[in-house]
Amino acid sequence: MLADTDITTLVAVKDLGEAKAFYEEKLRLVRTDQTSGWAQYRSGTSNLIVYESEFGGTNNATTAAWTVPNVEETVRALKVNGVSSFQHYDDLPGATRDGDIHRSGAVKMAWFHDPSGNILEVNGR
Repeated sequence: MLADTDITTLVAVKDLGEAKAFYEEKLRLVRTDQTSGWAQYRSGTSNLIVYESEFGGTNNATTAAWTVPNVEETVRALKVNGVSSFQHYDDLPGATRDGDIHRSGAVKMAWFHDPSGNILEVNGR
């Protein structure tokens, strides 16, 4: 049933204009649709929708994650594009941190915030 169906990630944001600038300019996602109150982006074969909500940024856990071929290069590119909100979690069981990149076994991860405070992640091996 659902296992054969694509999934769309929905991200609540406080200010849609600010969010669109971040997702388009800093993350380089391509907008595929929009209407009053929301914008849709293509990411690989998935869709990500940001929508304006009074509850934007209230999730204290990871909202969306991208698996990338090279975490170090992706973090460098995000920084070049102006992402500066990388998060450091030094109390993750079994994980170590080198700069903005956390390692747990073979998996590397980095977290950052969007302008509303949503936690986004890039990860890979």
